[in-house]
Formats: sequence, C-alpha cells, structure tokens
Amino acid sequence: MMDASVPVVAVDGPGGSGKGTVCRLLARELGWHLLDSGAIYRATAIAAARRGIDAGDGAALAPLAAALDLVFEAPLDPADESLVRLDGVDVTGELRQETTGEQASRLAAIAEVREALLQRQRDFRQPPGLVADGRDMGTVVFPDAAVKVFLTASAEERARRRHKQLKEQGVSGSLTALLEEITARDARDQGRAVAPLVPARDAVVIDTTGLSVNQVADRLRELLERSTVYADKD
Repeated sequence: MMDASVPVVAVDGPGGSGKGTVCRLLARELGWHLLDSGAIYRATAIAAARRGIDAGDGAALAPLAAALDLVFEAPLDPADESLVRLDGVDVTGELRQETTGEQASRLAAIAEVREALLQRQRDFRQPPGLVADGRDMGTVVFPDAAVKVFLTASAEERARRRHKQLKEQGVSGSLTALLEEITARDARDQGRAVAPLVPARDAVVIDTTGLSVNQVADRLRELLERSTVYADKD
C-alpha cells in the first residue's frame, strides 16, 4: 500500500550521475525523508556474500532480502551519507566498494529480489515527504511521484567523478578500469528484463555532465516549485 497523500520526488539514473549528492541536499532542505535504494540492494549483496549465496540464486536471495536486518542512521554531519548497519554491524564503507556495486547490479536483475524489496522501499514514504534515489523509483516503486527526474552523464564523466571520489578516500583505482566497469554495469542495468534503467515516460531528463551539484539542485527545485506539491499549498 502507498499513501498518495505523501509527496515523492523520484530521482533515477546510473551510478555517478550525481543522484546521491543532490538527493541528500534536497531532502535536507525540504526536511523530508530520504531513500537510497541502491544501498538496500548493496546491503543485500553483502548479506548474500556473507552467507555464501550466489548473486544469481533468486530462490535463496528473495527470502534473504525480505528478512534483511537493515538500519539507516542519520549522520552527525547532515552532508554525509547515512550510517548503514546490517545485522547490527556498520557496513557503510563496504557498501560503497566497487565489488559490492557489481554484485548488487547482478542481483538487482532478479525479479524475485526486486519483488522482495519493493514494499521495504515503499515504506520509506512517510510524512512530510520523500526524496527517492534509485534506478526505478519513477517507473516502478513510486509511479505516482509528484516529480520524476532522470539524471545522466557521459560514462567518461561518471568514471572521472568516481576516480576523484576514491582518491579523496585514499583509495587507488584505475580510471580505465572504472570506465570499463561503469560501461558494463550500464549495459546490465539497461538490458535487464525486470525494471530496466530507463527514464519514466513523464520524467525530466537532465544531463549533469559539466554541471555542479548546486546547478542540478536548482533545476530540481524549479521542477518541484511547478509541481502539484507546491500547487496544493496555495
């Protein structure tokens, strides 16, 4: 069940398009809840690896995903990502590793896993509103979202951003290897039979290549101000 009275801003797009940063910024400004759906899939991948479950075994992954002991805790600094605990253990760092992302992308293509996690994601829709970051927020999870946006950027730009982020974290990485991983993940996400990575038909597509976070956030603010969310307040 979904409470249609609670507004949702659905922001979809591939990794490195800027979704996470702009969604955190917008949620903080609005005082709304935030859903990082990618973190849920990544946590499922970690849980599967710890239990020795193959990322392609839908029959075993579905019940695991449905019963996931997952908690998001607000960070001390609002600009930071949420602290994520899986089975009571902090997995925030492991969540962002490239290998975790690869495994998450594999299991995200399994229909049973997506179905098992659907209601968990919809449960984030609570007053006063929700900013939802993902790959199928506007097409599947919240098809009635007040605002739907699809952020994109060239694969080269997204690889460059990820490489810069890793360097800032003190992690070495090959830009060429990152580009290859991003290209492969895009093909897998866009080509999967269930909830492929595509813009919703009524989504506004924004290419963030060469744009700052604030420029992208300004565009989302404009869309929100023209939406029914603000119209209902008049």
